[in-house]
Amino acid sequence: MIRLLTFLGLFALVTACSETQLNEPPEDLGAFKVRVAHVYTEKALKWPMSRDAQQSEWVEPMKAALEARLRRYEGSQEYDVAVTLEGFMLAPPGVPVLFNPKSVAVVNVFVYDVANEEFLADKHQMEVFEDTTGESAIVGSGHSRTKEEQIAGLALNIADAVEEWMAEQHKENGWFAPRAETGKEASEEG
Repeated sequence: MIRLLTFLGLFALVTACSETQLNEPPEDLGAFKVRVAHVYTEKALKWPMSRDAQQSEWVEPMKAALEARLRRYEGSQEYDVAVTLEGFMLAPPGVPVLFNPKSVAVVNVFVYDVANEEFLADKHQMEVFEDTTGESAIVGSGHSRTKEEQIAGLALNIADAVEEWMAEQHKENGWFAPRAETGKEASEEG
């Protein structure tokens, strides 16, 4: 029993250290600059066992997290990014140690290249889980966090996942690579 409690304590400490932060260093997104960041929650489904939450409660936290993460990039090419909340489960209080459900959200991500008038991503789906903190590892986030804290944590993790995925696309597929200026663009700037 002592070994199990020691393991759980160490696990909680390690996972708490990896919690997503709003001010993490920026990723490499090339010439990316967000023109508009959209958030849509109107069609989100609340899954069974979830705490009650209105779709509208997700808008501000998701918008704020997405704006905070994507407005850091000041590249020369504009893109629109939209995130739609498709479904969620906010962990209810469980039975400590035995049943600690984690909150989760499913989102679709759309990335639109403004200059080329084309979608780079037309509905890329992501499943995003909440971070485990030292306290939530043992008693579950349903006991240790309010509904608002769970939504805010998931919103930050969604923005983080979108940013990391876009950085992967930049590295692997050349998204946001700087383009040579055309004569029209050069004359408009000059």
